[in-house]
Amino acid sequence: MNYARTERQALVDTMRETGPDAPTLCTGWTVRDLAVHLILREGRPDAAAGIFVPALAEHTARVSRSTGKRDFDDLLRTIETGPPLYSPMKPIDRWVNLAEMFVHHEDVLRGGADPAGPWRPRPLPAGLEKALVRPLTMVGRRTLAGSPGRVTLRTPDGAELLTAGRGEPLTVTGPVGELLLFAFGRAPVELTYAGDEQLLDALRHAERGI
Repeated sequence: MNYARTERQALVDTMRETGPDAPTLCTGWTVRDLAVHLILREGRPDAAAGIFVPALAEHTARVSRSTGKRDFDDLLRTIETGPPLYSPMKPIDRWVNLAEMFVHHEDVLRGGADPAGPWRPRPLPAGLEKALVRPLTMVGRRTLAGSPGRVTLRTPDGAELLTAGRGEPLTVTGPVGELLLFAFGRAPVELTYAGDEQLLDALRHAERGI
């Protein structure tokens, strides 16, 4: 099962349903802005590099503005078809894009959600949860390394998926999908926490991302 492909299609369907001006969990980004980001990431590596290289930031901004003027349905069709043939992501799409598509799908689904609720995360197929374990461990080791405590991510059935950071032990428990969103610094997420309350509060409010 290629869950990167199914999440891509689900993301596009949700973006089409919510419309270009709907909010997302990416601060300051609408659904249209997120669509532009995905297109540049997969099809314009020269522009995407500006996210990390300050000298290229203006070039990225120009390409983003130009791309953002395209018809919204055209943007969605571009995302839907996947990385172009010349993209280095094309042959490894199913591995490098699963977390990207899943997290951004949730960015759109939860973009208008009130963290105070009421809301509930969508139920995920068991196969997708299993497929998300590997990206969770890869991402979590990086984003949780500087946590205010030694953080263990655990599923409700007691499986420990990752421990990162140093100091007093803290435990975060929940489904794999929710833990992945937490590792990326997204909120709201439906998780339970155990450990020193002051450290947990700092953990919940810490900035995380790739």
